[in-house]
Amino acid sequence: MSAYKDKTQGTWYVSFRYIDWTGKKTQKLKRGFKTKKEALNYEKEFIRKTAADMKMEMNSFIQVYFEDKKNELKENSIRNKQHMMNKHIVPYFGIRKMNEITPAEIIQWQNTIQEKGYSKTYERMIQNQLNA
Repeated sequence: MSAYKDKTQGTWYVSFRYIDWTGKKTQKLKRGFKTKKEALNYEKEFIRKTAADMKMEMNSFIQVYFEDKKNELKENSIRNKQHMMNKHIVPYFGIRKMNEITPAEIIQWQNTIQEKGYSKTYERMIQNQLNA
């Protein structure tokens, strides 16, 4: 983890190496963070995204999912999926790490969705977004 203070700008930046999907080592530089903590969090999440690590937060995983699917799906389908995920999944699981979500928590989430009085078809569509 390497965050540095840019004395001329008064902001923080990160510079690190990672292995991309082709197996090649690549260097990444990102500037303009207000705090050192923000810079280090960016580095950590970036590495998790590129490694497809299940220790990443659900929010980050959803972003990776849509980056992968943007060429496969129509714009309207992506908009609908994003709406369902942002409304029903992110508020419940958003900052949780993927590997920490238990089957019991998913059952509790399903019960919460059922209590809202949606139709069975819509509940199934929401569940399908979580499965995706």
